[in-house]
Amino acid sequence: MTPRFRLWQKDFERWLEPFLEALHYSRQRHWAPVYLEGLLRPGRRKSIEPMAERVAPGDVQQLHNFVSTARWPTEPVEKVLAAKASALVGGPDAFLIVDDTALVKKGEHSVGVQRQYCGELGKLANCQALVSLTLAREEIPVPISLKLFLPEAWAGDKQRRARAYVPESVEHRPKWKMALEEVDRARANAVEFGVVLADAGYGSCAEFRHGLNERQLKWAVGIESHQKVYAADIELKPMSRQTMGRPRKHREPTSEDRSAREMIESLGSSVWRKVTWRNGTKGPLHAKFACVRVRVADGEKRSQGKRQPGQEVWLIGERRTGGQTKYYLSNLSANAGRKKLASTIKARWACEQAHQQMKQELGLDHFEGRSWHGLHHHALLVMIAYAFLQDLRVAKKKGSRKSYRKATSTHTAGGRSSSDRHRVHPHSLPAVQR
Repeated sequence: MTPRFRLWQKDFERWLEPFLEALHYSRQRHWAPVYLEGLLRPGRRKSIEPMAERVAPGDVQQLHNFVSTARWPTEPVEKVLAAKASALVGGPDAFLIVDDTALVKKGEHSVGVQRQYCGELGKLANCQALVSLTLAREEIPVPISLKLFLPEAWAGDKQRRARAYVPESVEHRPKWKMALEEVDRARANAVEFGVVLADAGYGSCAEFRHGLNERQLKWAVGIESHQKVYAADIELKPMSRQTMGRPRKHREPTSEDRSAREMIESLGSSVWRKVTWRNGTKGPLHAKFACVRVRVADGEKRSQGKRQPGQEVWLIGERRTGGQTKYYLSNLSANAGRKKLASTIKARWACEQAHQQMKQELGLDHFEGRSWHGLHHHALLVMIAYAFLQDLRVAKKKGSRKSYRKATSTHTAGGRSSSDRHRVHPHSLPAVQR
């Protein structure tokens, strides 16, 4: 056991107690801390065999059985994680961030793998896609849910499902529907947050936005530039009597819809204002923003495939320093200021930072098993390890563990050795930079 991990040991054991109580069997309660120690300790690979060599020599099969073969349910443990996360970073000023992250794979047998868009690579690739939920406040993210997206090709293939032990109850569902289900689960687990955030992969979906509205949630989401909107003061014409043809079913708007890009451009250059939403490690983070109230064209269908005016919301344009322009919608109050809108939108990047750190520091993408249960067990244990590190980080930020900081400085005063390069430190989790 490394000197640094010994410094964490008592905190770790105490923090882990409610998770172990959620596991039904003594063998699970024995191997869970071992696996978590393997994730937290140094090592380039965080797959089962390399971790077993470091933390449980000779017990590779036992560790494999615990993660990949055993069918222990994740829900009770996820409930503990949700409570821990909410206590750590939850509150009315917290954000619940919907996103997905890809795990790149070479073969075709890992559960749910197919050629699909991979955000990490920015292109189509052979990968698994996990729908994620992250709770974040003050730039400190804590992921609370990672669920595998099961493509249609997998859902309908009985042989592949059987080989990967996909439960019969699991069907193909679009990512936006999975995300809403996880939002419901978070609320059922009493996770406290103020606003839901999502990128254009979810925000461009009218069903997803409507689902958030039905749940009476505040949200701010990315959209594509071609998303259709109406002016906020749009009205509907009275129904006119027709002497020929079929009678009209819908009242026509007094003006046509426009794309988000066209609407923002029509405002002119004077509406753009520079906004600094926070200070980063390299200085203030800023961009230019333009905001206008609109009604989204996502109401009932009208003629020629167009949509009636829907909810009145904010349309926000962001012009980045590199010249790229991004677009967003938000149902925050009509009185919300430009800085409030900008800082809310930019808070979404915390989840991407968390995904990157879980892969680089804790081996989220190192799992080499092929089963449904194994992947979800590994992902859940990675989130638990990450939440523990964030707990240390918050405590360190508050200055409540002076002895820990003093001991840490003693062990690092002589510089980092080659064996220390891949060690996970609570202070190695940087604040969001984007």
